[in-house]
Amino acid sequence: MSDEICIADLANPVLSAAQQGARDYADSLTVELDSQSILEEARRATGLTDFGPPDFLQRLDLLCDEWGGDTGLANLGRLSLRNKLLQHARSRLLIQAVLSRHPEIHDVEIKAPVIVAGLPRSGTTHLLNLMAADSRLRALPLWESYEPVPLPGELPDADGVDPRYRRCADQWRMMQALSPLLAAMHPMDPDHIHEELELMGPDFASYNYEWLSVSPRWRDHYYATDQTPHYEYMKTVLKILTWQDGDRSGAATRWVLKCPQHLEQLGVLRSVFPDATVAITHRDPVSVIQSAITMLAYGQRINRQRVDLDGLADYWTDRVLHLLQACVNDRNVWPAEQSIDVMFHEFMADDLGMVEKIYARAGLEMTTAARGELQHFLAAHPRGKAGRVIYNLRGDFGIDPAQLRARFAFYFDRFPVQVEVQ
Repeated sequence: MSDEICIADLANPVLSAAQQGARDYADSLTVELDSQSILEEARRATGLTDFGPPDFLQRLDLLCDEWGGDTGLANLGRLSLRNKLLQHARSRLLIQAVLSRHPEIHDVEIKAPVIVAGLPRSGTTHLLNLMAADSRLRALPLWESYEPVPLPGELPDADGVDPRYRRCADQWRMMQALSPLLAAMHPMDPDHIHEELELMGPDFASYNYEWLSVSPRWRDHYYATDQTPHYEYMKTVLKILTWQDGDRSGAATRWVLKCPQHLEQLGVLRSVFPDATVAITHRDPVSVIQSAITMLAYGQRINRQRVDLDGLADYWTDRVLHLLQACVNDRNVWPAEQSIDVMFHEFMADDLGMVEKIYARAGLEMTTAARGELQHFLAAHPRGKAGRVIYNLRGDFGIDPAQLRARFAFYFDRFPVQVEVQ
């Protein structure tokens, strides 16, 4: 089929002219991955100096030290990581400034959000974006997740477009030029509804950094640390966004959110969002691992000196194990009246029907208007619109799916997940 995409050079990539050009340019630069240079550049960019509580410095230093000492990184990858940390430092200054000027933001309530949890690559993105098409719910578009607070004095342009949106659109165009197959695996255009996990970035927290680069030291720090304060920080940023919308109490806003990290933080999630409704997606973990490591391997062609297929497979098999073991252990933290398990194969067979079940659990009526909005979204965003990547766990990674699946017997014993990859 013409829409099928086979990545034939996954292990030994042949770089395009754009990819090679970007790497050559980055190699001509000196990239400082140290916290002080990042913080100073953030101060200059915003004109602000107050970063708030200094506990984040230890986490920023850890990331800079781990990534700075990674000899496997290409300079382009190093530059990308520094830019991400700089983005988070700028946002932290802006968040602290708006909270200092308007302490009443802390009184905004985040009422009864609908939260999707589930393995990455398990339908969470489609489910989130589908529910976000319901105009009664407030969701987090990518551009706003990257820059939740505008720069001082920054206003929409003459066309009414927020400069933060334009910056995100520019990033997406660059990403498409350097990683043209990414749209078929995980689109990152400005209007794409993103994970609220991004809002923990200015607190230099979350497992998201593991997706950006090889980060075992960060993973171990994350495992050993209570994540409650970082979830509270993220909730505070949601309050800022609600307040910036003009809803000064939160009474008129109901959020729809999602993040795979929640699978291993179900207790923390409940303590921070006790009135939420949680939809937990479930999919064959072999399919999840196959998809995730293929996507990450594709990204390594420009960010690292070489693509490490074995390392990716080992690391992310262990991470998915950790996520699912935590989910099995803690699933009952969420009572039946506030949660629902979403089997991937059932969701794919009837996505609107599944949303209706989630709405029923959340006490939200599926009105004629809401159904129309969701149907319009589905018509405008058919699955596979950007092409369908053909994954090959055995051929690309030398992994027998059945042997890998045996490690997840505990998960299949707990949930009626359908086997996909043979």
